[in-house]
Amino acid sequence: MSGLRIEERPDRLVVTLDRPEKRNAIDADLIAELHQVCAELEARPRLLLLTGGAEGIFAGGADIGQLRERGRTDALAAINSAAFARVRALPMPSVAAVDGPALGGGAELAYACDLRVCTARAVFGQPEVRLGILAGAGATHRLPALIGEARAKELLFTGRRVDAAEALRIGLVNRVVDEPGELLAVAHGLLDEMAQGSTLALRLTKLAVDAPAAAHPQLDLVSQAVLFEDEEKHRRMTEFLERRRPR
Repeated sequence: MSGLRIEERPDRLVVTLDRPEKRNAIDADLIAELHQVCAELEARPRLLLLTGGAEGIFAGGADIGQLRERGRTDALAAINSAAFARVRALPMPSVAAVDGPALGGGAELAYACDLRVCTARAVFGQPEVRLGILAGAGATHRLPALIGEARAKELLFTGRRVDAAEALRIGLVNRVVDEPGELLAVAHGLLDEMAQGSTLALRLTKLAVDAPAAAHPQLDLVSQAVLFEDEEKHRRMTEFLERRRPR
């Protein structure tokens, strides 16, 4: 891959945006590579850590040179939004580790992940209206779900940027680290906490949380029924009870 660097670990995939000369701008080739990553994680579900390789930059947005030449048929092809939706729908949880700017499509890629951690110098923003387009790769519906409709509309209508402190306060990110060198350690720590749980329980929990409201409580009941019959559940509960048993 030319736009992504991939590190495989037993329980996770670490994917690094790797176009430093373009500020990690998201172009068609990178989107194609992102689809390949999703196909791998769909076939063999694991946790995902997504980050930017260039120090002090997550992703400066979509490649404006390509975006300028796209027409209505390209918009209807959902080039970026389809890939980001696929990231969102991955079987196992994902974490975006953001250092520096995450703007436009870069911010939307971060929103597609389940959780976000960032450095104190991280900046999020949707400048699309200032370029004569809208945030069409997920921000119009994911951002309101993350921070509320009124705040999301303000950011989408004005293109105003949000720094790390505000992002944490409004719930756009889960954690902020002071030193950039600590970012990946904190992100991996979050994934380590997840990895301590049952893989099947984690998958079904994500499925339930992401499901539309109309699917509840039926989806919860069916998922719990599956888990109640899982050998992993029995083993974990037996170990818990044996630890609590008086000696």
